[in-house]
Amino acid sequence: MNFLSVEFLSALISIVVIDLVLAGDNAIVIGLAARNLPKDQQKQAIILGTIGAIAIRALATLVVVWLLKIPGLLILGGVLLVWIAYKLLVDEKSHDHIKESHNLLSAIRTIIIADAVMGLDNVLAVAGASHGNFLLVVLGLLISVPIVVWGSTLFIGLVERYPGIIYIGSGVLAWTAAKMITHEPIVRKYFTENTILEYSLIFLVIGGVLLSGRLKSKVPR
Repeated sequence: MNFLSVEFLSALISIVVIDLVLAGDNAIVIGLAARNLPKDQQKQAIILGTIGAIAIRALATLVVVWLLKIPGLLILGGVLLVWIAYKLLVDEKSHDHIKESHNLLSAIRTIIIADAVMGLDNVLAVAGASHGNFLLVVLGLLISVPIVVWGSTLFIGLVERYPGIIYIGSGVLAWTAAKMITHEPIVRKYFTENTILEYSLIFLVIGGVLLSGRLKSKVPR
């Protein structure tokens, strides 16, 4: 894949958007885990915890990229990603289970474990968007993680102020899901021979996710 090609750049942008949108919760976790530490240890906990989380996430993504090469799993991954895109719009997430840490090692451990547990959707989405290119995964993490770590408060504030950002992220996830499904080798020939069918499915998935998410979010709870 050419570094300057439209395909490479669009995939990289997709990965960065996915990382940022799905990492909002992870930024909250980082803040919660480190907030009771002395000021001089907070930055250490954030940096070391994030480095550990990145390493685990990169490794997990590499494993998923390999798994997605198994026949049929791209379709399964795409369907799961459609559900993740929908849940992103309708879920009200709680972080009550994240406990503040009172020492550096405990905070680092909390950040790494919580990120690993909460980052499964991110791993699947990035693996799908990378089209098997691990360099894209690494570049996406290198670009987006510093923004999340050092600009987490700003980013979360932007999402709260401009809810449309979440819809953009969900749309990118839905687009990635549809591309995963259409690129599954088992069915790829049908979409290659009929591009109208491919684009129809992509628009149907994106439109269906955004519309159903919008309607569900308006339902009183």
